[in-house]
Amino acid sequence: MTLQELYQNIGGSYEQALRVLRMDRLLDKHIRKLPNNGVIDRLVDAGKKMDPTELFESAHAAKGVCGNLGLTKIADLASQVAEEFRPGNERKMSDDEVKQILARVDELNKKTVEGIRQYENS
Repeated sequence: MTLQELYQNIGGSYEQALRVLRMDRLLDKHIRKLPNNGVIDRLVDAGKKMDPTELFESAHAAKGVCGNLGLTKIADLASQVAEEFRPGNERKMSDDEVKQILARVDELNKKTVEGIRQYENS
């Protein structure tokens, strides 16, 4: 499996990741690190506590990591959570709506990790 095929399988943007990281070697190195990175797990865990500070910080981190790796769906969802809990912003979503977004993040992350594992084993 190629990197392009991996991105097609996981619904990511290979082109965006390549614009950021500039070469396949770096993209390969960093996408392989994602399953053990923990950034998305921290975001999902923060949602269980509904701690505004943790939610903002973990969502902001997940948005950056996923955006750089071309994982646009996860990055977009993380961005919604980050803006919801950005200090000074007024909340617009209910806790249940936030938890639904985080459930989708978790689902997409599991699919992504599964795809990366398949890529590593090919």
